[in-house]
Amino acid sequence: MTGKMKMSSDVGGAIREVKRDHMQWSKEEEAAARKKVEENSAVRVIQEEQVKYESEASKYWDTFYKIHKSKFFKNRNWLLREFPEILPVDKETEEKMGEPLWDLVETDAANCFSKMPEEKNYYEKSSGSSDDQSKREFDRPSLDSEEDRKGPPKTELFPGSDATFRILEVGCGAGNSVFPILNTLQNIPESFLYCCDFASGAVELIKSQSSYRAAQCSAFVHDVCDDSSPYPFPDGILDVVLLVFVLSSIHPDRMQGVVNRLSKLLKPGGMLLFRDYGRYDNTQLRFKKGHCLSENFYVRGDGTRAYFFTKGEVHRMFCKAGLDEKQNLVDRRLQVNRKKQVKMHRVWVQGKFQKPSHWTQNSSKLLFSTPFS
Repeated sequence: MTGKMKMSSDVGGAIREVKRDHMQWSKEEEAAARKKVEENSAVRVIQEEQVKYESEASKYWDTFYKIHKSKFFKNRNWLLREFPEILPVDKETEEKMGEPLWDLVETDAANCFSKMPEEKNYYEKSSGSSDDQSKREFDRPSLDSEEDRKGPPKTELFPGSDATFRILEVGCGAGNSVFPILNTLQNIPESFLYCCDFASGAVELIKSQSSYRAAQCSAFVHDVCDDSSPYPFPDGILDVVLLVFVLSSIHPDRMQGVVNRLSKLLKPGGMLLFRDYGRYDNTQLRFKKGHCLSENFYVRGDGTRAYFFTKGEVHRMFCKAGLDEKQNLVDRRLQVNRKKQVKMHRVWVQGKFQKPSHWTQNSSKLLFSTPFS
């Protein structure tokens, strides 16, 4: 394994070494990871329990936020660095703000990825780990109609209808992405942020924060797996959809439908930004036997679930939804907590997918023959 070593301090005072560059695993390391996954997935959760975890998914997450409130995850101040597309950054915007946009965000580059508690504290505290605490074809969306290209009528009123740049964060949780984004949006009044979660307790936490501004943000309860549940805004108006460590919590059979629906919310040229767990991430390797629901899909001790993606799966899902791939990479890193003498091989998949500005009738009928698995 090769990569440049950087140093950062852990919250508890321990020194953690983070290899910042994308890592290349040796054949031996990959074989060892594959063996661990084979071992911890040998025993599957019984079907009756699987049905319960699916039907009561919102309850488990609601309980999670009632217990931990907004103190479990840290704010994702690394977000704007990885996804500058979140904000309408141009010369006019920077002049209006009077300073470079990224100066408003934490500038400790060496530490930005050590502040990703979804990938650190969560598997330690609530996964099925050593502490026991733990397809189908479809029609691609068409942009042939004049109405789809223009978006909603200007006379139609909805939250953020006056904005010229609109963002939706799916699975906003307690607001660990919302508030870093809102902190910057206050300097760009023509922007508007939507955020949703199917855990009502999480949405309540966001609205209770003093930093929440209803004039520039709309937080609402929504289940992205429920096609019959409407959004508080029309289709085809979003510039950005943010999907960070959310899709992995959804049953694999429902993922494609979720991505298809989110694609419809984007305006032509809009971006869907994705980051989530990758195959053989340390979180996956730490699960004990009896926590595997299906291939690469697990349940934690608190009833929440996690799937571990490959780059190919991500490519197929988003391209099947009619989006063009702009970025799709596997980010492998080594994190070492010296105080606890714990070494963690982290694997994440990150992608950027854009809705085409123009779509022909022929391309809208294109189907991928390789099913998502």
